[in-house]
Amino acid sequence: MTADSFTNEYGFGTFAVHAGAESDPVTGAVISPISLSTTFAQTEPGAPIGYEYSRSANPNREAFEKAVAALEKGRHGLAFSSGSAATAVVLQSLTPGSHVISVADVYGGTHRYFTKVAHAHNVEVTLVHDIVNDFDTAIKDNTKLVWIESPSNPTLSITDIQKVADLAHAKNIQVVVDNTFASSYIQNPLTLGADIVVHSVTKYLNGHSDVVMGIAVTNSDAIHERLRFLQNAIGAVPSPFDSWLAHRGLKTLHLRSRQASLSAQAIAEELAQSPLVVAVNYPGLKSHKGHNIVLKQHRDGLGGGMISFRVVGGAAGAAKFCSTTKIFTLAESLGGIESLCEVPAVMTHSGISKEERAQVGVYDDLIRLSVGIEDTEDLLNDIQLGLEAASKA
Repeated sequence: MTADSFTNEYGFGTFAVHAGAESDPVTGAVISPISLSTTFAQTEPGAPIGYEYSRSANPNREAFEKAVAALEKGRHGLAFSSGSAATAVVLQSLTPGSHVISVADVYGGTHRYFTKVAHAHNVEVTLVHDIVNDFDTAIKDNTKLVWIESPSNPTLSITDIQKVADLAHAKNIQVVVDNTFASSYIQNPLTLGADIVVHSVTKYLNGHSDVVMGIAVTNSDAIHERLRFLQNAIGAVPSPFDSWLAHRGLKTLHLRSRQASLSAQAIAEELAQSPLVVAVNYPGLKSHKGHNIVLKQHRDGLGGGMISFRVVGGAAGAAKFCSTTKIFTLAESLGGIESLCEVPAVMTHSGISKEERAQVGVYDDLIRLSVGIEDTEDLLNDIQLGLEAASKA
């Protein structure tokens, strides 16, 4: 199966199950074997049979890369040892002296790389709050890249990817979209004009909280060639076993993402009506200022499985909520089959100053939920339990 046949013949779920998963030609196994070998035999010097060295290419990693590329409607996939490694390689693919514009509301690890690491290879990053309206004032002669998270982490702001791509491409600037929060099922940024889409595979793509990986997908042969060189040269690649596990998880992405979205919608609507909640951030709500973009940008207008909200009770209330719930586990990360809750200000975004956090809406009383695939009614009851505890903090 190829990305072209994905478009013309098959639905997402069929491709999720079958892309990059051909039956083993030797044994007929319908599930690919794990190829743990680090090196591969050659018929003569410089003439490998299929693979040469596992850092450069491996059957399991290659199968996973093909599968994600197909689901993102892209031509080339490149897997990395983490989402942060994927981010680093994309930034390091820029020539020294380049300038990047990014949305300010990004994952804490991405913010850390942009503000504390990128300058080491002479790349400057400008963080803006509204990338569409701030584009003209933020752009410089050396701007080479625009970085988008949509929905953003953790306030779930929405960016019109097509509009940003049009603005950027008119200036010969490339666009990268971190699609981790939405997943390939909810949104395909390449079809909206993005040049590169990246994921923390750790989250929705794998979906079982047992693998740390990242991936980048592109339709550009030139970008692919540059990133593939760096993938091999830097060597931040996933193991064959992790690639095999992630490919296994990918096969149920459509089922998990849809169920998480449906439950998240129900939870967000309940939170929006609760007197124990100060504010709710969820793209599926009609009250969300980016909802009209969601309707055109997301599959079936789904809001995804991530919610953030502020509780009555302040920081103490947020902490009490997360330590009281029984189904929502207090833990970092997201996108797994299990529901998680966290307080970004003291967890995933603690490395960002309080002033910077406040500017993008990451207040001390903000709670982030990753909604899993448990029964919706049980999740709703668990939320109410946490809210009542928070209000008494």
